[in-house]
Amino acid sequence: MLLSIRNIAFIFIVLFTFKVSAQSIIDEEKKDTSSTGRLLLHDTKQAILGVKHSFTRPFHWKKKDFTTLGTVILGAAALSTVDDETSAFFVRQKPPKLFQELGTRFGSPQVYFIANAGIYGYGLFAKNENIRKLSVLIIASSFTTGVIQSVSKTAFGRTRPLNGYKSNEFRFWSKESGFHSFPSGHTVLSVTMSHAIAKQFDNTWSKIAVYSLGSVAPISRLFAGAHWLTDVGLATALSIAVVDSVDKFLFNSKAYTYKKEKRIAWNMSFSGNQIGLIGTF
Repeated sequence: MLLSIRNIAFIFIVLFTFKVSAQSIIDEEKKDTSSTGRLLLHDTKQAILGVKHSFTRPFHWKKKDFTTLGTVILGAAALSTVDDETSAFFVRQKPPKLFQELGTRFGSPQVYFIANAGIYGYGLFAKNENIRKLSVLIIASSFTTGVIQSVSKTAFGRTRPLNGYKSNEFRFWSKESGFHSFPSGHTVLSVTMSHAIAKQFDNTWSKIAVYSLGSVAPISRLFAGAHWLTDVGLATALSIAVVDSVDKFLFNSKAYTYKKEKRIAWNMSFSGNQIGLIGTF
């Protein structure tokens, strides 16, 4: 599929923005004297190992991990009780067209992968270890979340809000695009990239800025009536969990230099009739 002029322009904006902010993302440029070919092989190996780690990690879960999973499932079940009401509310709103267009493009696979290829290419040919590490983290995480969300969309066959059905309508293993709502693919890609990038910052306000940009795609999908709130919520939880898992693997493998572990503790909060996801920097 050929890229439209708008898509090409958006990709250049993403890459230009990344290049301008590269020195803010890393504290000190790490250059490697190895050949470009060796670096490429090294990064490819780490990306593959990162994907393997993500898919096999559940076999090594401990009680705490299962407790976290249970909490997320309970939170999603509670949130699903208001899916129909929240979807109707979002669809009634009239967000700016620019907001909707940015959300659609930022979360599209075509733009996402080309932009990330540009980021990795910059890190590879500049022999910048920090940017290469960031890109490997994004690639391994997005591949894992991409496979999970693609299989889940077909397996669950959940209807989309504008299909005219209630949120509890499922057609398992459906090939119809109108029944591919769960989870949100735009959210998976957008949150995966934004969370991976945000982990490179020490400054809280910089993290907030990155997460705010990453939230444009998920929110725009709610306004468009393409997904239910739980589709977006669980896609977000999935992306965060996978990125954190791959990041921890890369840190422990010592394949790249880490100045320090950058972690965000995510916890579900229940109070009265409210449910929240709290991130502690």
